[in-house]
Amino acid sequence: MGKAVAGLDRFFGLSRAGTTAGREVIAGLTTFAAMVYCVAVNPMILAAAGMDRASVLTATCLIAIFSTGMVGLLANLPLGLAPAMGSNVIFAWVLVVQMQVPWPAALAVVSLTGMIFLILTLTKVREKIAHELPDPLRVGIQIAVGLVIMFIGMRNAGFVVASKTTFITMGSLSNPGVILTLIGFILTPVLAARRIPGALIISIVTMTVIGLFVPDGHGGTITHWPDRLAALPVWPRETAFRLDFAYIGHHLVYLLPMIFFFLCTELFGTLANLLGVVSAAGLLGKTGAIPRATEVFATDAIGTIVGPVLGTAVVTVYSESVTGVQAGGRTGLTALVIAAGFVVSLFLWPLFMIIPPQATAPALLMVGMLMFGGIGRLDLSDQTQTVPAILTFMVALLTSNLINGMALGTFSYVVMALVSGRGRRISPVLWVLCIVFVLFFIVSAHLR
Repeated sequence: MGKAVAGLDRFFGLSRAGTTAGREVIAGLTTFAAMVYCVAVNPMILAAAGMDRASVLTATCLIAIFSTGMVGLLANLPLGLAPAMGSNVIFAWVLVVQMQVPWPAALAVVSLTGMIFLILTLTKVREKIAHELPDPLRVGIQIAVGLVIMFIGMRNAGFVVASKTTFITMGSLSNPGVILTLIGFILTPVLAARRIPGALIISIVTMTVIGLFVPDGHGGTITHWPDRLAALPVWPRETAFRLDFAYIGHHLVYLLPMIFFFLCTELFGTLANLLGVVSAAGLLGKTGAIPRATEVFATDAIGTIVGPVLGTAVVTVYSESVTGVQAGGRTGLTALVIAAGFVVSLFLWPLFMIIPPQATAPALLMVGMLMFGGIGRLDLSDQTQTVPAILTFMVALLTSNLINGMALGTFSYVVMALVSGRGRRISPVLWVLCIVFVLFFIVSAHLR
C-alpha cells in the first residue's frame, strides 16, 4: 500500500502540489457527486432528438470516463469533463427539432467542430479567435442558451404548457406533476445556496423517490418502480458509429451557423470553466497563464470528436470541478477518481432510467441560471454593448430560435459600432459571421 501511494505521489506530484492521495480521493468524489446529474439529464435531453435514451446514457458515461481520465493523465489537473448540458439542448432542440437535421448528421456536425477545434488548438489560432468575438455577443448567446435550457426543463415537466391566448402558461396546480416540479424549484436552489455537495443530484434523487408515491393521473405513478437496481452496461448500439458526414456536404451553408455556434461554445465555454477552476486551485502562473492549457483544450476537442461516435454531443470542462478543488483537489488523481465514479454509474443505469422529467427540470433550471453570470461583464450604460446582448437572447427566446437571436444580435452590433464611430471594433471574425447568417437565411428561404 505504501509503495502504491509513493508511486501516485511521484506520478502526480502530490507532495509538490501540497496534497495527499486521501485528499485527492475525497475531492474526486465531491466533484463526481456535483456533476453526475449529467448521466440523468443528458439522455433525457437527447431523447427529444429521437435518440435512444439507454444508449445515450452509456455514451455519456463512456465519454466522461475517456475525457476525464485523459485530462487527468495528460494535463494532471483536477478537472471533470462530460457532455455539456447547454450545447446538447441546442443540439436536440435547435439543430434536430427546429432545423430538422437528422440526428446522425447532427452528430457529424459536432464531431466536425471538434476536429476544427483541435486544429485551432494545436496551431495556437484559438487564442486569436477567442479575443475577436465581442463580449456582448458572447454574453447574449450564453444567456440565450440558459433561457432555452430553463424553458425545455419546464416544458418537459409540464410546468409550462401551450396557451391559445398567451402562447405559454403555467400548468394546472391540480396536476401532481406540476406540484412535484414546483417543490423541486424550491428545494434545489436552497440546497445550492447552502453549498451542499452534490446539490443537484440530491435534488434529482429526492424528487425521483417522491415521484414513486405521486400518481401520474393515468393509473400509475410519476416515477416507475425499477425492476432492478444494477445491471451490466448496455452497449450504445442504437447511437454508436452512426455519423452522417454526407449530409454536411450537401447542406454546408445551411449548417454553417450551428457549426460556428458549437465552435464558440467549445472555445469560450471550456476557457471560462477552466479559468475558474484553476484560479480557485491557485494554479495560475504569475502572468495569469493557465497551466497545460493546450493539453486540456486538446482533450476537450478529442472528446467532442469521439463523443458523437458513441452517441452524445459536445464535451466540456465542468464548472462543478470547483467543488473538488474546494475539497483540496490539486492534481490529475482527482480526475481519475471522477472517472472511476462514472465507471460505477455504467452499472447503475436501471436507476438512472426511471428518473422522470419532473426531477430533472429543477437541475436544468439551475444550470440555465448559471449562464446569466456573464451579464456582469457588460457596461449597462453603454448601449453599443447592451442592445446587441439583449436582442440576442430576447429574440432567441421569443422566436424560439437561437439563430434568429445570434443573427440580429450580430447585425445590431455591427451597425451600432459603425454609426458610433467604433468601426475598428468589428473584427474579421464578425464580418465572416454576418456573411454566414446572410447565406443561411437565403438557403433557409429556398428550402422552405
